[in-house]
Amino acid sequence: MSELTSRRRLLVLGICCMSLLIVSLDNTILNVALPSMGRELDASVSGLQWTIDAYTLVLASLLMLAGSTADRIGRRKVFMAGLVLFTLGSLLCSLAPSLELLVVFRMVQAVGGSMLNPVAMSIITNTFTDPAERARAIGVWGGVVGISMAAGPLVGGLLVDTVGWRSIFWVNLPIGVAAMVLTWLYVPESRAPHPRRTDPVGQLLIIVLLGSLTYSIIEKSLVFAVVAALALGGVLRYEPRRREPLIDLRFFRSAPFSGATVIAISAFAALGGFLFLNTLYLQDVRGYSALHAGLYMLPMAGLTLVCAPLSGRLVGSRGPRLPLLIAGTTMAASGVLFAAFDAETSTVLLFTGYVLFGIGFGMVNAPITNTAVSGMPRSQAGVASAVASTSRQIGQTLGVAVIGTVLASGVAVGTQSPSYAQDFVDTARIAWWIIAGCGLCVLVVGALTSGPWARSTASRCAERLEEREPSRVPAGDSRPGAGS
Repeated sequence: MSELTSRRRLLVLGICCMSLLIVSLDNTILNVALPSMGRELDASVSGLQWTIDAYTLVLASLLMLAGSTADRIGRRKVFMAGLVLFTLGSLLCSLAPSLELLVVFRMVQAVGGSMLNPVAMSIITNTFTDPAERARAIGVWGGVVGISMAAGPLVGGLLVDTVGWRSIFWVNLPIGVAAMVLTWLYVPESRAPHPRRTDPVGQLLIIVLLGSLTYSIIEKSLVFAVVAALALGGVLRYEPRRREPLIDLRFFRSAPFSGATVIAISAFAALGGFLFLNTLYLQDVRGYSALHAGLYMLPMAGLTLVCAPLSGRLVGSRGPRLPLLIAGTTMAASGVLFAAFDAETSTVLLFTGYVLFGIGFGMVNAPITNTAVSGMPRSQAGVASAVASTSRQIGQTLGVAVIGTVLASGVAVGTQSPSYAQDFVDTARIAWWIIAGCGLCVLVVGALTSGPWARSTASRCAERLEEREPSRVPAGDSRPGAGS
Protein backbone atom coordinates (compact mmCIF):
# COMPACT_ATOMS: atom_id res chain seq x y z
CA MET A 1 0.00 0.00 0.00
CA SER A 2 3.07 2.28 0.17
CA GLU A 3 2.45 3.51 -3.40
CA LEU A 4 -0.95 5.00 -2.54
CA THR A 5 -1.21 8.75 -2.91
CA SER A 6 -1.89 10.94 0.10
CA ARG A 7 -5.43 11.58 -1.14
CA ARG A 8 -6.10 7.86 -1.60
CA ARG A 9 -4.78 7.10 1.88
CA LEU A 10 -7.13 9.68 3.38
CA LEU A 11 -10.01 8.17 1.41
CA VAL A 12 -9.18 4.71 2.77
CA LEU A 13 -9.08 6.20 6.28
CA GLY A 14 -12.50 7.77 5.71
CA ILE A 15 -14.02 4.48 4.55
CA CYS A 16 -12.60 2.63 7.55
CA CYS A 17 -13.96 5.33 9.84
CA MET A 18 -17.42 4.78 8.36
CA SER A 19 -17.37 1.22 9.66
CA LEU A 20 -16.31 2.44 13.10
CA LEU A 21 -19.07 5.05 13.00
CA ILE A 22 -21.92 2.57 12.51
CA VAL A 23 -20.54 0.18 15.16
CA SER A 24 -19.96 2.93 17.73
CA LEU A 25 -23.16 4.78 16.87
CA ASP A 26 -25.12 1.57 17.28
CA ASN A 27 -23.92 1.17 20.87
CA THR A 28 -24.57 4.76 21.99
CA ILE A 29 -27.99 4.89 20.31
CA LEU A 30 -28.94 1.55 21.87
CA ASN A 31 -28.11 2.78 25.38
CA VAL A 32 -30.49 5.74 25.02
CA ALA A 33 -33.23 3.40 23.80
CA LEU A 34 -32.92 0.87 26.67
CA PRO A 35 -35.79 2.17 28.84
CA SER A 36 -38.16 2.31 25.85
CA MET A 37 -37.13 -1.17 24.71
CA GLY A 38 -37.56 -2.49 28.24
CA ARG A 39 -41.13 -1.17 28.46
CA GLU A 40 -42.24 -2.48 25.05
CA LEU A 41 -40.55 -5.88 25.34
CA ASP A 42 -41.22 -6.24 29.09
CA ALA A 43 -37.50 -6.69 29.81
CA SER A 44 -35.84 -6.78 33.23
CA VAL A 45 -32.49 -5.16 34.02
CA SER A 46 -30.73 -8.43 33.18
CA GLY A 47 -32.66 -8.62 29.91
CA LEU A 48 -31.45 -5.13 28.99
CA GLN A 49 -27.92 -6.18 29.91
CA TRP A 50 -28.12 -9.02 27.39
CA THR A 51 -29.16 -6.70 24.53
CA ILE A 52 -25.75 -5.07 24.99
CA ASP A 53 -23.62 -7.95 26.21
CA ALA A 54 -24.83 -10.50 23.64
CA TYR A 55 -23.37 -8.13 21.04
CA THR A 56 -20.11 -7.29 22.80
CA LEU A 57 -19.60 -10.90 23.88
CA VAL A 58 -19.81 -12.31 20.34
CA LEU A 59 -17.71 -9.42 19.10
CA ALA A 60 -14.98 -10.06 21.67
CA SER A 61 -15.03 -13.81 20.96
CA LEU A 62 -14.55 -13.45 17.20
CA LEU A 63 -12.32 -10.39 16.81
CA MET A 64 -9.02 -12.26 16.86
CA LEU A 65 -10.33 -14.89 14.46
CA ALA A 66 -11.50 -12.11 12.13
CA GLY A 67 -8.12 -10.36 12.32
CA SER A 68 -6.10 -13.47 11.53
CA THR A 69 -8.56 -14.55 8.82
CA ALA A 70 -8.27 -11.12 7.19
CA ASP A 71 -4.48 -11.38 7.29
CA ARG A 72 -4.77 -14.76 5.57
CA ILE A 73 -7.50 -14.45 2.89
CA GLY A 74 -7.56 -10.68 2.35
CA ARG A 75 -8.54 -7.72 4.48
CA ARG A 76 -10.89 -6.14 1.95
CA LYS A 77 -12.81 -9.42 1.49
CA VAL A 78 -13.37 -9.83 5.23
CA PHE A 79 -14.17 -6.14 5.64
CA MET A 80 -16.83 -6.35 2.92
CA ALA A 81 -18.35 -9.47 4.46
CA GLY A 82 -18.51 -7.68 7.79
CA LEU A 83 -20.35 -4.72 6.29
CA VAL A 84 -22.92 -7.03 4.69
CA LEU A 85 -23.58 -8.99 7.91
CA PHE A 86 -23.69 -5.92 10.13
CA THR A 87 -26.15 -4.15 7.85
CA LEU A 88 -28.34 -7.26 7.58
CA GLY A 89 -28.24 -7.72 11.34
CA SER A 90 -29.33 -4.10 11.83
CA LEU A 91 -32.34 -4.67 9.59
CA LEU A 92 -33.29 -7.83 11.50
CA CYS A 93 -32.96 -6.03 14.86
CA SER A 94 -35.42 -3.39 13.69
CA LEU A 95 -37.97 -6.15 12.99
CA ALA A 96 -37.44 -8.19 16.19
CA PRO A 97 -40.83 -9.13 17.75
CA SER A 98 -39.41 -10.19 21.14
CA LEU A 99 -36.46 -9.65 23.47
CA GLU A 100 -35.11 -13.12 22.75
CA LEU A 101 -35.03 -12.56 18.99
CA LEU A 102 -33.58 -9.10 19.45
CA VAL A 103 -30.70 -10.66 21.38
CA VAL A 104 -30.21 -13.25 18.59
CA PHE A 105 -30.20 -10.56 15.88
CA ARG A 106 -27.75 -8.49 17.94
CA MET A 107 -25.46 -11.51 17.76
CA VAL A 108 -25.78 -11.50 13.95
CA GLN A 109 -24.75 -7.84 14.03
CA ALA A 110 -21.80 -8.78 16.20
CA VAL A 111 -20.53 -11.43 13.78
CA GLY A 112 -20.40 -8.70 11.15
CA GLY A 113 -18.96 -6.17 13.57
CA SER A 114 -16.12 -8.54 14.45
CA MET A 115 -14.96 -8.25 10.83
CA LEU A 116 -15.00 -4.45 10.80
CA ASN A 117 -13.01 -2.59 13.45
CA PRO A 118 -9.92 -4.82 13.81
CA VAL A 119 -9.72 -5.35 10.06
CA ALA A 120 -10.19 -1.64 9.42
CA MET A 121 -7.42 -0.87 11.91
CA SER A 122 -5.20 -3.39 10.15
CA ILE A 123 -5.94 -1.66 6.83
CA ILE A 124 -5.06 1.71 8.40
CA THR A 125 -1.86 0.32 9.93
CA ASN A 126 -0.71 -0.99 6.56
CA THR A 127 -1.81 2.19 4.75
CA PHE A 128 -0.09 4.68 7.07
CA THR A 129 3.41 3.29 7.52
CA ASP A 130 5.04 6.42 8.96
CA PRO A 131 4.70 6.27 12.79
CA ALA A 132 3.76 9.94 13.25
CA GLU A 133 1.30 9.82 10.34
CA ARG A 134 -0.15 6.60 11.71
CA ALA A 135 -0.61 8.17 15.15
CA ARG A 136 -2.50 11.09 13.60
CA ALA A 137 -4.67 8.68 11.60
CA ILE A 138 -5.43 6.74 14.77
CA GLY A 139 -6.32 10.05 16.42
CA VAL A 140 -8.87 10.67 13.67
CA TRP A 141 -10.12 7.12 14.20
CA GLY A 142 -10.55 7.85 17.88
CA GLY A 143 -12.33 11.10 17.00
CA VAL A 144 -15.00 9.08 15.21
CA VAL A 145 -15.79 7.44 18.54
CA GLY A 146 -16.32 10.93 19.90
CA ILE A 147 -18.58 11.82 16.97
CA SER A 148 -20.66 8.70 17.56
CA MET A 149 -20.90 9.46 21.27
CA ALA A 150 -22.00 13.01 20.53
CA ALA A 151 -24.45 12.09 17.78
CA GLY A 152 -25.69 8.81 19.26
CA PRO A 153 -27.61 10.16 22.25
CA LEU A 154 -29.12 12.99 20.20
CA VAL A 155 -30.01 10.96 17.13
CA GLY A 156 -31.17 8.04 19.27
CA GLY A 157 -33.21 10.24 21.58
CA LEU A 158 -34.87 12.01 18.67
CA LEU A 159 -35.69 8.73 16.90
CA VAL A 160 -36.96 7.02 20.05
CA ASP A 161 -39.20 9.97 20.98
CA THR A 162 -40.61 10.48 17.47
CA VAL A 163 -40.56 7.15 15.61
CA GLY A 164 -39.81 4.49 18.24
CA TRP A 165 -36.81 2.45 19.35
CA ARG A 166 -36.83 0.22 16.27
CA SER A 167 -35.76 3.14 14.12
CA ILE A 168 -32.38 3.34 15.87
CA PHE A 169 -31.21 0.40 13.77
CA TRP A 170 -32.26 2.05 10.50
CA VAL A 171 -29.41 4.55 10.81
CA ASN A 172 -26.90 1.80 10.04
CA LEU A 173 -28.50 0.85 6.72
CA PRO A 174 -27.52 3.78 4.44
CA ILE A 175 -24.06 4.13 6.01
CA GLY A 176 -23.44 0.40 5.67
CA VAL A 177 -24.49 0.33 2.01
CA ALA A 178 -22.38 3.41 1.19
CA ALA A 179 -19.35 1.86 2.93
CA MET A 180 -19.81 -1.34 0.88
CA VAL A 181 -19.76 0.56 -2.41
CA LEU A 182 -16.78 2.72 -1.47
CA THR A 183 -14.82 -0.26 -0.17
CA TRP A 184 -15.40 -2.11 -3.42
CA LEU A 185 -14.21 0.89 -5.44
CA TYR A 186 -11.32 2.32 -3.45
CA VAL A 187 -9.90 0.04 -0.77
CA PRO A 188 -7.02 -2.07 -2.13
CA GLU A 189 -6.73 -5.71 -1.16
CA SER A 190 -3.96 -6.67 1.23
CA ARG A 191 -2.96 -9.71 3.23
CA ALA A 192 -0.08 -10.88 5.38
CA PRO A 193 2.65 -12.70 3.43
CA HIS A 194 2.78 -15.45 6.09
CA PRO A 195 -0.46 -15.36 8.11
CA ARG A 196 -1.15 -17.63 11.05
CA ARG A 197 -3.00 -20.90 10.64
CA THR A 198 -6.47 -21.38 12.06
CA ASP A 199 -6.73 -22.42 15.70
CA PRO A 200 -10.21 -23.93 16.24
CA VAL A 201 -9.45 -25.25 19.74
CA GLY A 202 -8.14 -21.87 20.88
CA GLN A 203 -11.17 -20.15 19.35
CA LEU A 204 -13.55 -22.50 21.16
CA LEU A 205 -11.76 -21.93 24.47
CA ILE A 206 -12.06 -18.14 24.04
CA ILE A 207 -15.80 -18.39 23.30
CA VAL A 208 -16.36 -20.62 26.34
CA LEU A 209 -14.23 -18.36 28.57
CA LEU A 210 -15.95 -15.09 27.67
CA GLY A 211 -19.45 -16.53 27.44
CA SER A 212 -19.33 -18.37 30.75
CA LEU A 213 -17.68 -15.43 32.53
CA THR A 214 -20.36 -13.00 31.36
CA TYR A 215 -23.19 -15.41 32.16
CA SER A 216 -21.78 -16.07 35.62
CA ILE A 217 -21.80 -12.33 36.41
CA ILE A 218 -25.21 -11.43 34.98
CA GLU A 219 -27.03 -14.54 36.19
CA LYS A 220 -24.90 -14.99 39.35
CA SER A 221 -23.96 -18.58 38.48
CA LEU A 222 -21.06 -20.21 40.36
CA VAL A 223 -21.09 -23.17 37.94
CA PHE A 224 -20.37 -20.92 34.96
CA ALA A 225 -17.67 -19.11 36.96
CA VAL A 226 -15.92 -22.46 37.38
CA VAL A 227 -16.33 -23.17 33.66
CA ALA A 228 -14.73 -19.79 32.91
CA ALA A 229 -11.79 -20.57 35.19
CA LEU A 230 -11.28 -23.94 33.51
CA ALA A 231 -11.44 -22.36 30.06
CA LEU A 232 -8.84 -19.76 31.10
CA GLY A 233 -6.58 -22.55 32.33
CA GLY A 234 -7.07 -24.29 28.99
CA VAL A 235 -6.05 -21.16 27.07
CA LEU A 236 -2.91 -20.66 29.17
CA ARG A 237 -1.92 -24.31 28.80
CA TYR A 238 -2.89 -24.98 25.17
CA GLU A 239 -1.99 -21.78 23.31
CA PRO A 240 1.76 -21.64 24.13
CA ARG A 241 2.10 -25.19 22.77
CA ARG A 242 0.85 -24.20 19.33
CA ARG A 243 3.27 -23.02 16.68
CA GLU A 244 0.79 -20.41 15.46
CA PRO A 245 -1.77 -19.82 18.24
CA LEU A 246 -4.92 -17.74 18.04
CA ILE A 247 -3.54 -15.63 20.92
CA ASP A 248 0.20 -15.26 20.68
CA LEU A 249 1.10 -14.97 24.36
CA ARG A 250 4.56 -13.72 23.35
CA PHE A 251 2.93 -10.35 22.62
CA PHE A 252 2.39 -9.94 26.36
CA ARG A 253 6.13 -9.95 27.02
CA SER A 254 5.93 -6.33 25.92
CA ALA A 255 4.98 -4.25 28.96
CA PRO A 256 3.34 -1.50 26.82
CA PHE A 257 1.27 -4.10 24.96
CA SER A 258 0.20 -5.82 28.19
CA GLY A 259 -0.50 -2.42 29.73
CA ALA A 260 -2.59 -1.39 26.73
CA THR A 261 -4.66 -4.57 27.14
CA VAL A 262 -5.35 -3.91 30.83
CA ILE A 263 -6.03 -0.21 30.18
CA ALA A 264 -8.45 -1.04 27.36
CA ILE A 265 -10.40 -3.44 29.58
CA SER A 266 -10.51 -0.91 32.44
CA ALA A 267 -11.42 2.13 30.32
CA PHE A 268 -14.14 0.39 28.34
CA ALA A 269 -15.55 -1.28 31.46
CA ALA A 270 -15.90 2.23 32.85
CA LEU A 271 -17.53 3.41 29.61
CA GLY A 272 -19.98 0.50 29.45
CA GLY A 273 -20.95 0.97 33.08
CA PHE A 274 -21.16 4.76 32.69
CA LEU A 275 -23.53 4.66 29.72
CA PHE A 276 -25.71 1.90 31.17
CA LEU A 277 -25.96 3.60 34.56
CA ASN A 278 -26.67 7.11 33.29
CA THR A 279 -29.21 6.06 30.68
CA LEU A 280 -31.36 4.36 33.31
CA TYR A 281 -30.80 7.14 35.87
CA LEU A 282 -31.75 10.03 33.60
CA GLN A 283 -34.85 8.35 32.16
CA ASP A 284 -36.12 6.10 34.96
CA VAL A 285 -35.15 8.20 38.01
CA ARG A 286 -35.24 11.77 36.72
CA GLY A 287 -38.05 10.95 34.30
CA TYR A 288 -36.45 12.61 31.26
CA SER A 289 -37.36 11.68 27.71
CA ALA A 290 -34.80 9.85 25.58
CA LEU A 291 -33.93 13.09 23.75
CA HIS A 292 -33.63 15.07 26.98
CA ALA A 293 -31.35 12.36 28.41
CA GLY A 294 -29.23 12.49 25.25
CA LEU A 295 -28.85 16.25 25.59
CA TYR A 296 -27.73 15.86 29.20
CA MET A 297 -24.92 13.53 28.14
CA LEU A 298 -23.63 15.89 25.45
CA PRO A 299 -20.85 17.37 27.64
CA MET A 300 -19.30 13.93 28.02
CA ALA A 301 -19.67 13.10 24.34
CA GLY A 302 -18.46 16.53 23.20
CA LEU A 303 -15.27 16.35 25.28
CA THR A 304 -14.57 12.88 23.93
CA LEU A 305 -14.89 14.30 20.42
CA VAL A 306 -12.48 17.17 21.18
CA CYS A 307 -9.91 15.17 23.15
CA ALA A 308 -9.59 12.10 20.90
CA PRO A 309 -7.72 13.81 18.02
CA LEU A 310 -5.75 15.87 20.55
CA SER A 311 -4.69 12.62 22.19
CA GLY A 312 -3.62 11.24 18.80
CA ARG A 313 -1.39 14.27 18.22
CA LEU A 314 0.10 13.98 21.71
CA VAL A 315 0.87 10.31 21.15
CA GLY A 316 2.52 11.15 17.83
CA SER A 317 4.66 13.95 19.27
CA ARG A 318 5.29 12.97 22.91
CA GLY A 319 4.30 9.33 23.27
CA PRO A 320 1.39 7.68 25.14
CA ARG A 321 2.37 8.55 28.74
CA LEU A 322 0.78 12.01 29.12
CA PRO A 323 -2.59 11.10 27.53
CA LEU A 324 -2.80 7.98 29.73
CA LEU A 325 -2.08 9.93 32.92
CA ILE A 326 -4.68 12.54 32.02
CA ALA A 327 -7.20 9.84 31.12
CA GLY A 328 -6.75 7.87 34.33
CA THR A 329 -6.89 10.95 36.55
CA THR A 330 -10.03 12.44 35.03
CA MET A 331 -11.96 9.14 34.77
CA ALA A 332 -11.18 8.33 38.41
CA ALA A 333 -12.13 11.86 39.48
CA SER A 334 -15.47 11.55 37.66
CA GLY A 335 -16.29 8.32 39.48
CA VAL A 336 -15.31 9.75 42.87
CA LEU A 337 -17.42 12.86 42.24
CA PHE A 338 -20.55 10.73 41.90
CA ALA A 339 -19.63 8.11 44.51
CA ALA A 340 -18.49 10.40 47.33
CA PHE A 341 -20.10 13.78 46.59
CA ASP A 342 -23.52 12.79 45.19
CA ALA A 343 -22.91 14.63 41.93
CA GLU A 344 -26.29 13.48 40.56
CA THR A 345 -28.07 15.70 43.11
CA SER A 346 -26.66 18.87 41.50
CA THR A 347 -26.86 19.69 37.80
CA VAL A 348 -23.53 21.57 37.99
CA LEU A 349 -21.75 18.62 39.61
CA LEU A 350 -23.50 16.22 37.23
CA PHE A 351 -22.16 18.08 34.20
CA THR A 352 -18.73 18.38 35.84
CA GLY A 353 -18.63 14.61 36.24
CA TYR A 354 -19.69 14.15 32.62
CA VAL A 355 -16.99 16.58 31.41
CA LEU A 356 -14.28 14.80 33.39
CA PHE A 357 -15.31 11.41 32.06
CA GLY A 358 -15.43 12.75 28.49
CA ILE A 359 -11.90 14.13 28.77
CA GLY A 360 -10.63 10.85 30.18
CA PHE A 361 -12.27 8.60 27.64
CA GLY A 362 -11.27 10.90 24.78
CA MET A 363 -7.64 10.73 25.88
CA VAL A 364 -7.41 6.98 26.40
CA ASN A 365 -8.30 5.50 23.00
CA ALA A 366 -5.38 6.64 20.82
CA PRO A 367 -2.61 5.47 23.20
CA ILE A 368 -4.30 2.08 23.55
CA THR A 369 -4.39 1.48 19.81
CA ASN A 370 -1.01 2.98 19.01
CA THR A 371 0.73 1.01 21.76
CA ALA A 372 -0.95 -2.23 20.75
CA VAL A 373 0.27 -2.13 17.14
CA SER A 374 3.62 -0.35 17.64
CA GLY A 375 6.59 -2.70 17.73
CA MET A 376 4.63 -5.63 16.33
CA PRO A 377 5.49 -7.09 12.90
CA ARG A 378 3.34 -5.48 10.21
CA SER A 379 2.58 -8.95 8.86
CA GLN A 380 0.61 -9.64 12.06
CA ALA A 381 -1.07 -6.24 12.29
CA GLY A 382 -4.51 -7.84 12.11
CA VAL A 383 -3.87 -10.09 15.09
CA ALA A 384 -2.21 -7.38 17.20
CA SER A 385 -4.95 -4.82 16.59
CA ALA A 386 -7.59 -7.49 17.15
CA VAL A 387 -6.20 -8.19 20.62
CA ALA A 388 -6.60 -4.48 21.45
CA SER A 389 -10.12 -4.43 20.02
CA THR A 390 -10.98 -7.62 21.90
CA SER A 391 -9.80 -6.03 25.13
CA ARG A 392 -12.13 -3.09 24.52
CA GLN A 393 -15.12 -5.35 23.97
CA ILE A 394 -14.26 -7.55 26.95
CA GLY A 395 -14.09 -4.39 29.06
CA GLN A 396 -17.44 -3.09 27.85
CA THR A 397 -19.03 -6.51 28.34
CA LEU A 398 -17.74 -6.76 31.90
CA GLY A 399 -18.66 -3.14 32.67
CA VAL A 400 -22.29 -3.64 31.67
CA ALA A 401 -22.42 -7.05 33.35
CA VAL A 402 -20.96 -5.89 36.67
CA ILE A 403 -22.74 -2.51 36.88
CA GLY A 404 -26.04 -4.04 35.76
CA THR A 405 -25.72 -6.81 38.32
CA VAL A 406 -25.00 -4.28 41.07
CA LEU A 407 -28.09 -2.31 40.09
CA ALA A 408 -30.28 -5.40 39.82
CA SER A 409 -29.25 -6.56 43.28
CA GLY A 410 -30.09 -3.23 44.92
CA VAL A 411 -33.14 -2.18 42.90
CA ALA A 412 -35.52 -5.09 43.10
CA VAL A 413 -38.72 -3.07 42.66
CA GLY A 414 -40.30 -1.64 39.49
CA THR A 415 -39.81 1.92 38.28
CA GLN A 416 -43.29 2.86 39.49
CA SER A 417 -42.44 2.07 43.12
CA PRO A 418 -42.08 5.12 45.43
CA SER A 419 -38.76 3.75 46.71
CA TYR A 420 -37.29 3.08 43.26
CA ALA A 421 -35.48 6.41 42.88
CA GLN A 422 -33.83 6.27 46.31
CA ASP A 423 -32.90 2.61 45.92
CA PHE A 424 -31.35 3.37 42.54
CA VAL A 425 -29.28 6.30 43.82
CA ASP A 426 -28.07 4.36 46.87
CA THR A 427 -27.07 1.34 44.79
CA ALA A 428 -25.46 3.51 42.12
CA ARG A 429 -22.84 4.71 44.63
CA ILE A 430 -21.30 1.23 44.59
CA ALA A 431 -21.32 1.30 40.79
CA TRP A 432 -19.59 4.69 40.75
CA TRP A 433 -16.84 3.43 43.05
CA ILE A 434 -16.26 0.60 40.57
CA ILE A 435 -16.00 3.14 37.73
CA ALA A 436 -13.58 5.23 39.83
CA GLY A 437 -11.50 2.08 40.39
CA CYS A 438 -11.34 1.49 36.64
CA GLY A 439 -10.02 5.04 36.18
CA LEU A 440 -7.41 4.50 38.88
CA CYS A 441 -6.30 1.33 37.11
CA VAL A 442 -5.80 3.30 33.87
CA LEU A 443 -3.69 5.84 35.76
CA VAL A 444 -1.47 3.33 37.59
CA VAL A 445 -0.97 0.89 34.71
CA GLY A 446 -0.44 3.76 32.27
CA ALA A 447 2.32 5.19 34.48
CA LEU A 448 4.01 1.80 34.92
CA THR A 449 3.97 0.71 31.26
CA SER A 450 4.94 3.92 29.43
CA GLY A 451 8.44 4.57 30.79
CA PRO A 452 11.96 3.62 29.56
CA TRP A 453 11.86 0.14 31.14
CA ALA A 454 8.54 -0.63 29.47
CA ARG A 455 9.82 0.55 26.09
CA SER A 456 12.87 -1.70 26.43
CA THR A 457 10.61 -4.73 26.94
CA ALA A 458 8.70 -3.76 23.80
CA SER A 459 11.94 -3.61 21.79
CA ARG A 460 13.05 -7.03 23.02
CA CYS A 461 9.61 -8.48 22.30
CA ALA A 462 9.63 -7.07 18.75
CA GLU A 463 13.09 -8.56 18.12
CA ARG A 464 11.95 -12.00 19.27
CA LEU A 465 8.81 -11.83 17.16
CA GLU A 466 10.79 -10.78 14.07
CA GLU A 467 13.33 -13.56 14.64
CA ARG A 468 10.54 -16.15 14.65
CA GLU A 469 8.65 -14.75 11.65
CA PRO A 470 8.15 -17.53 9.04
CA SER A 471 9.26 -15.11 6.30
CA ARG A 472 12.83 -15.34 7.62
CA VAL A 473 13.04 -18.99 6.52
CA PRO A 474 14.33 -19.27 2.94
CA ALA A 475 12.07 -21.01 0.48
CA GLY A 476 12.74 -24.72 0.41
CA ASP A 477 14.61 -24.70 3.72
CA SER A 478 13.92 -28.05 5.29
CA ARG A 479 16.35 -27.87 8.21
CA PRO A 480 14.95 -29.22 11.48
CA GLY A 481 13.26 -26.42 13.38
CA ALA A 482 13.50 -23.97 10.50
CA GLY A 483 11.00 -21.24 10.90
CA SER A 484 9.79 -22.56 14.22
